[in-house]
Amino acid sequence: MATNAQDKHNSRLQIPVWVKYALSVEEASVYYGIGIKSLYQIIHDYPDEGFLLEIGSHYRIKRVKFERFLDETSSIYPPIH
Repeated sequence: MATNAQDKHNSRLQIPVWVKYALSVEEASVYYGIGIKSLYQIIHDYPDEGFLLEIGSHYRIKRVKFERFLDETSSIYPPIH
């Protein structure tokens, strides 16, 4: 029998990524088709774009804001300033 903590954890994992407010780097990589290393580079190169959420030592990418960033960007490298 599952505990309440396990039930909460499992239900969180079943939320579709297109509904989530923020995605892990791994989820964002799959969802956007961008490699994990490239996403970390984007995080590093564009820290002030508003799509990054830092939770402790973990990064989350705000899905809608990152989509706007991608929509307004024609090229990721080199960084546009």
